Amino acid sequence: MSRFGFTITKARFIDYESNDRRISEYIAEKEPSFLRCIECGSCSATCTAASFTKFSLRELHILIKRGENKDIYRTIRKCMLCGKCTLVCPRGVNTRNVITLAKEAYRKAENNEV
Repeated sequence: MSRFGFTITKARFIDYESNDRRISEYIAEKEPSFLRCIECGSCSATCTAASFTKFSLRELHILIKRGENKDIYRTIRKCMLCGKCTLVCPRGVNTRNVITLAKEAYRKAENNEV
């Protein structure tokens, strides 16, 4: 009877101090509208790439802002840069430019240029 009901799961701990925020800072410097994103999900709801793959621009924004950069570059490459996300964004975030800058920042980060 001790295994009945709910169990306590392992907590997820995000150490913001150890996360690499260089990419987020690079994007925010080049595209200030990146900081206006409120992660509402409008971009993900209209995304063409998300209809065919496991791609979420909303999730990418959150992870980039947090500095959790591991394995994000492969996901960013799924974006088709169609621009639907930019059209529906209620905060006017230029998401196409954010994705382009993110790709550029990841390339520079690999070469320690950022």
